Amino acid sequence: MSKKDSTISLCALQAGIQPPSCGSEPQVPTGLIMSGSPTLEPPLDTQGDTSLSSRDEDVAGETQHSQRMLSFSDGLLSIIATVMILPVTHTEISPEQEFDKGVQKLLATRIAVYLMTFLIVTVAWAAHARLFQIVGKIDDTLALLNLACMMTITFLPFTFSLMVTFPEAPLGIFLFCMCVVAIGGVQMLIVLYAFHCPHLLSPYVQTSARRGLYRRHILGLVLRGPALCLLAAGFSLFFYPVSYLLMATVIFLPYVSKATHWCWGRLTGRRQPPAPHVDSSLDLSEALSKERVEAFSDGVYAIVATLLILDICEDNVPDPRQVQERFGGSLLAALGAAGPRFLAYFGSFATVGLLWFTHHSLFLHVRRATPAMGLLNALSLAFVGGLPLAYQQTSAFARRPRDELGRVRVSCAITFLAGLFQFSVWTAALLRPGETLRPAARVGGPEHAFMFAKLALYPCASLLAFSATLVLSRFSATIFHLMQLAVPAAFLLLRLLVRLSLAAVRALHRTPGSPRDLLLPPE
Repeated sequence: MSKKDSTISLCALQAGIQPPSCGSEPQVPTGLIMSGSPTLEPPLDTQGDTSLSSRDEDVAGETQHSQRMLSFSDGLLSIIATVMILPVTHTEISPEQEFDKGVQKLLATRIAVYLMTFLIVTVAWAAHARLFQIVGKIDDTLALLNLACMMTITFLPFTFSLMVTFPEAPLGIFLFCMCVVAIGGVQMLIVLYAFHCPHLLSPYVQTSARRGLYRRHILGLVLRGPALCLLAAGFSLFFYPVSYLLMATVIFLPYVSKATHWCWGRLTGRRQPPAPHVDSSLDLSEALSKERVEAFSDGVYAIVATLLILDICEDNVPDPRQVQERFGGSLLAALGAAGPRFLAYFGSFATVGLLWFTHHSLFLHVRRATPAMGLLNALSLAFVGGLPLAYQQTSAFARRPRDELGRVRVSCAITFLAGLFQFSVWTAALLRPGETLRPAARVGGPEHAFMFAKLALYPCASLLAFSATLVLSRFSATIFHLMQLAVPAAFLLLRLLVRLSLAAVRALHRTPGSPRDLLLPPE
C-alpha cells in the first residue's frame, strides 16, 4: 500500500467510514446521514430512485413508482368534488314558479352545503397528498388500499344528494360523515402498512431513527378530520345543526389553530416552536406540492367544462316527434329555437376557460403555495364548480323580466366570487413574495402590473354586470352572455393597454443619461 493510500485509510477510519475495498464504494454509516450533513443526506425529491441496501434491490422488482397512482387519485378526487354541484343544478323549479325569496333561499341553502362538502373533499385530498409525501413507492397491496380509499370517496356524491334533498333528515348527514370516517380509516391502514414495509417510504424517512415520530405525525394529520366527522355523525342522530358546525370545523381547524398560535405568540412574545425532528414537508404550516395543487385545479376546471356540454347534449337534442309536429320536420328550425341555450353554453365555457387561463398564468409565477394560498385556491375552485349552476339559471326559458334578472344576478355572484378568491390567492402570495413568487411577478417586476389587471378583470366585469341588472330594466340574459363572449377580447385589449401605459411611463420618467429602469419591461 502506498503512502497516499495509507493516509486515505487513516482519514476514513477517523471519520467513521470503512476504507473502500477493491472496486467498491465507501460505506457511509447511518449516524452521519442523520447528522444533518447536506452532502450525505438523501434528497427528498428522489423518492425511491435508489436502493439503500441489497435487500431493497431485491424488493424493488415488486414495487413501482407512485406517480401514476397519484395522477389517477388527483383526477378522481377533482371529479368527485365537482360533480356534487349536480344535485344543486338539478333543483326542480317549474316554468310557472316565480324566482321568489323561497326559491332563492332553497338555492342558497343547497349552495352552502355544496361549498362545505367541496371543501371537505379538498381536506381529504390534502391528507392524501401529505401521506404520499412520505410514501415514495407502492406495491400491489398499497395500490389496492388506495383503490379502496377512492371507492369510498366516490360514494360521497350520493350521500351529498341525500343531504341536499332531505336537509333535516339525519340519515344523509350520518352517511356522509361515516364516508369521511371510512376514508380516514383506509388512509390509516395505508400509513400502518407503509411503515410496516419501510422500503415503500421515502429515502429520508427510511434512514431516519425517528420513524415512529413520523408515523404518529402523519396519523394525526390523516385522522383529525375523520375524528370530527365521527362526532358529527353522532350529533346528527339527535341534533343535526351541531353536525354541520363540526363538519365546517374540519375545514378551518388547521388554519384557526395556526392563527391562534400566531396571535398568542404576538401577545406573549413567544413563538410556537415547530414539531421536533419532523421534516417540514409533513407540517401543516408548510405548503403542499405545487404540482399536485395544479393537477387538482386542472381537474376541477376540466370537469366543469365537461358538465356544461353534458347539459347541452341532455337538454337540447330535439325529439324527432316534436321536430315533425312543431317545426314541420326542419331540424335547423328546431335547433334555432334553442339558440339562447347555445349562447349560454358558449358564454359559460368562455368564463370557465378564461378563469383557467388566469389561474394558469398565476401559477406560472408561483414558486410555492402557502397554506393560506391553498385555502383561497380551494374556495375559488368551489365557486368555479358552481358555474354549471350559473349556466342552468341563465339558460332557462324566457320568463318575466324580474325573474330573468334574478337569475343573472346569481350567475354574476358565482363568477364574482370565483374571480375574487383567485385574486385573493395573488394577494396572499404578495404578502411573502420572496418565498412564493418569481422576481418578474413581484411588486415592480415586469409582469406585476399585467397580472394584477388580468386577475382583477373578472371580479370587475361580473360586478359591473350585477350593477347593470339593478339600474337597467332591459338588461337580459342574452346581454349577459354577450358580455361573457366579449371578455376574451378584453384580455387582449388589456394587455395592449398595460404595455402602452408602461411605455408611456418609461418615456416620461426616463431622462438622458439616467440608468435603465429595471422595474419596467425591456423594449
